[in-house]
Amino acid sequence: MNKAWCKSCGICSEFCPKKVIGLNDLGGPIIEHPDECIGCRFCELHCPDFAITVKERTPNGNT
Repeated sequence: MNKAWCKSCGICSEFCPKKVIGLNDLGGPIIEHPDECIGCRFCELHCPDFAITVKERTPNGNT
C-alpha cells in the first residue's frame, strides 16, 4: 500500500469481502488481517489512487 498516494477514501476497507483492511484513527487504511486475504484484488482494482498492489502468495504462504 502506497500511503503517499492514498487519500483515505475508505473504498478498500468498505468493500473488502473478508474485512482485511481497516481504517486507523485518521481514516487511513491499515492491513488488519492479512491472513484472511483471498486475493480477489477488489481493493487494488477499485482504488482511485492506484495506491494498492496485491501480491501473490508463495506456496509457503508468504507474499
